Amino acid sequence: MSSHESIDSTVRTILVIDDELRSREALSRVLNEEFQVLLADSAEQARELLERHPVALILCDQRMPGMQGIDFLKEARERWPEAVRIVLSGYTDSEDIIAGVNQAGIYQYLLKPWLPDHLLNTVRTALESRALNNHMQRLDVELRSATPVLRRRNRQALDKVRDAFDFARIVRAPGSPLDALCELAARVARFDLSVLLLGESGTGKEVLARAIHYASPRAGNAFIMENCAALPDSLLESELFGHKRGAFTGAHQDHVGLIQRAHGGTLFLDEIGDTSPAFQVKLLRVLQEGELRPVGATTPVRVDVRIIAATHRDLEADVHSGRFRSDLYYRLAGVSLALPPLRERSGDLIPIASKLLADASQELDLPGLSFSTDALGSLLGYPWPGNIRELRNEIYRAAALCDGLEVGARAFSFKVLQGQTHTALPGVSPAKRGSGTLQEQLDAIEATLLRDALLRHRWNKTHAARELGLSRVGLRQKLRRLGLEESP
Repeated sequence: MSSHESIDSTVRTILVIDDELRSREALSRVLNEEFQVLLADSAEQARELLERHPVALILCDQRMPGMQGIDFLKEARERWPEAVRIVLSGYTDSEDIIAGVNQAGIYQYLLKPWLPDHLLNTVRTALESRALNNHMQRLDVELRSATPVLRRRNRQALDKVRDAFDFARIVRAPGSPLDALCELAARVARFDLSVLLLGESGTGKEVLARAIHYASPRAGNAFIMENCAALPDSLLESELFGHKRGAFTGAHQDHVGLIQRAHGGTLFLDEIGDTSPAFQVKLLRVLQEGELRPVGATTPVRVDVRIIAATHRDLEADVHSGRFRSDLYYRLAGVSLALPPLRERSGDLIPIASKLLADASQELDLPGLSFSTDALGSLLGYPWPGNIRELRNEIYRAAALCDGLEVGARAFSFKVLQGQTHTALPGVSPAKRGSGTLQEQLDAIEATLLRDALLRHRWNKTHAARELGLSRVGLRQKLRRLGLEESP
C-alpha cells in the first residue's frame, strides 16, 4: 500500500469495539454507509487491528469483560493519539463520564439506545474537527516562523475556508426563500451580535452558523460547536466552562472549556432549548459579565466570544411556560433567523438533491450518477419531515443500491415512494386536476391511477400493467401519451 493510499484510508476508517455481536452488527450497518469499518470484540483484538491499520476514529463500548472501554481508550490515547475517541454506553454515571473525558481525552460520550442519524452526525463532526484541528496545528507551526511567505499562505488558507463556507455556497434555487435569509445573515455577520437560529432538525442551522462566522471579523479565530442535547448537565458544564484539577472525583488535570477555546471566535450552541434552567443561569452569567469561572476555580476568566445558538423548539412558548429563562432568551436572540423546512421550499429540493448525489458519487466512488425523471418526481412528492439530513441519507442509500449510472425511483425506500401518491405528478399540471376540459381532467385522473400503480410495484411496469389489466406495451403507450415517460 502506498503512503497516499494509507492517508486516504485513515480519513475514512473507524474501529468499532463491542463484545456484543448484535451491537457490533448494528453499528457496522449504520457506519458502513459512509465509512470503512473495522470490528473488534475485545481490547486485545482492537490492539491487533490498530497495529495493522491506520484508524481515524475509535468507537468503543464502555462495559466490556476484561477491560473497560475508558481504560482501553486511555491506552489508545498514548499509543494512537491521532485517532478520535468516542465511548458508547448504556450507563449515565457522571463520574465515569468525566473521568473518561479527562483521562482518555474522549471526544464524545454517546448514550444507548443510540439513533442512527445522531450517531452518523457525531462521527462526521468528530472527523471534521480532527481534520480542522490538524490543519490549524500546521498553520500554527507556520505562523511561528513569521515569514512573509508563511503569513501570505495563512491568509490564502483563510480566504479558501471563507469561500468554502460563504453564503453563496448554501445550495438553493434562484428565488429561494433562503435568498432573503442569507442576505440578512450576511449583514448581521459583520456586527458582534448574538444570533438565534430557529428551525426543524436537519434544515441546515449549522451550515448557516458557519457562514455567519466566516463572514464576520472573527473569521480568523476558532469556530467551536457543541450539541447541548447530547450531554447531561454535569458534563455539559465541564465541557463548556472547564474545570480545575481536583474539582471533583475524576478531575485529574485542568480542563480548558470550549468557551475559552472559542476566545476571539464564535461558539455555536446547538439545541440550546434542551438545556435545564440550572445550566441556563450559568450561561447567562457568561453572556452578561463576559467572564466564566471553571469548576473548582477561585478566580474568573475573561472571555471574548460570540454566541450563535440554535434550537428546533418554540423558545417563545418555552419562555411563557417557564421552561426557558426569559433573560437568557433575550440575550441569545439579539437577531433571530428562522430556517424554513424543506417542504416549504420545494424549489430548492432538486439543486440540493443534485449536490448530494454528486457528493455520494465521489464518496462512494460511483462517478457519473444521475437521477431519472421518475426519481426526481418521487423526491418532489415526499414531504421530507427530516429535512436535508433525511434527504441525504435517502440519496446515499439510493446511490448504493441503484443499478447502473441512473438512480431510478425504485432505488428509494417505500416511504418516499408512498409520499408521491398524494402530490403533483411530473408531466401533469396541477391545474388540470379539478379544472380544464373534460378530456384534461380524465387524463389527470388516469395519470394518477397509473402513477399509483407504478409506485405500489416500485416502478415495475410488468407488475403494474398486470394489476391494471393492460399489456406492458399498452401501459408504456399511455405513459408516453400522458408525458410520464419519454419516447425512445
